[in-house]
Amino acid sequence: MKTVVNKHIGCYGIITKEDKIVLIKKARGGYKGKLDLPGGGIEHTELPIETLKREIMEEVGVDIKKVKLFDVTATNIKWQVCNDLKEDLHHIGILYLVEINNDKLKEDADGLDSEGANWYEINSLRKKNLSPFTIYALEKLNYKIGE
Repeated sequence: MKTVVNKHIGCYGIITKEDKIVLIKKARGGYKGKLDLPGGGIEHTELPIETLKREIMEEVGVDIKKVKLFDVTATNIKWQVCNDLKEDLHHIGILYLVEINNDKLKEDADGLDSEGANWYEINSLRKKNLSPFTIYALEKLNYKIGE
């Protein structure tokens, strides 16, 4: 069994309204099946804000009206990529508070990382169903998330 060590840097949007949050269901990777903040990796030559705008459009299907840097955090995840390969991933996230122009979200899969975006009642979420960045953001915003 081979283990690869990787680093991933991404930008993620925290979109909330009236105790609801926009989350995507992860289609692949170490967080597959979990609800995650919309966002993703910074492409070569992109500024972080450009990454955020591109990823929100790709995964959520909306334009950003207003954005504010929220925090920068990191987590480590070890997961089984395939039968003979594990990944030890240092995942760095630049988190932004985001206001969007339209509440109508792209609910279909993006063909890459997302199975679709939806509004979720924050008080109905459970940690076991969330990515680490989602838990971190909600707790820092003083929401109590059930186990």
